[in-house]
Amino acid sequence: MRLTMHTDYALRLLILLASKQGEPATIQEASERYDISRNHMMKVAHRLGQAGFIQTLRGRRGGLLLAHAPEDINLGSVVRFTEEDLNLVECFDPDNTSCAILPACRLRSVLQQALAAFLAELDRYSLADITAQPTRLKELLGLAEVTSGSAA
Repeated sequence: MRLTMHTDYALRLLILLASKQGEPATIQEASERYDISRNHMMKVAHRLGQAGFIQTLRGRRGGLLLAHAPEDINLGSVVRFTEEDLNLVECFDPDNTSCAILPACRLRSVLQQALAAFLAELDRYSLADITAQPTRLKELLGLAEVTSGSAA
């Protein structure tokens, strides 16, 4: 199984916003920090806003903010919302009956259990859990605060 780029970018945007700890980030900033196209990041931000994961602030000091505390943003919920299709194989789609062995195949059941286990594992974690090292994340994202070591 492979998550879409959309989900990957959504999780990265949420990580950035959590790392900024209540300070807004712009779409331009997010796209530059991750080297992702601004258009892709706009679509991701729009979808996350639709779902209520982030909020947008208009105006000069505007940008994107988390709509909830990081501990209240569940990773399983984000993945379920951003993935358009969690059908691992054709037979997961109830409208697709083209597989000749469908009536006797047990693979579908095994894969359904595997997907359920994958999502259950994601459900155990929040955004706070994956941003538990804020200093290192800030450093890697270029958000580290500059400390002055000498007086002028």
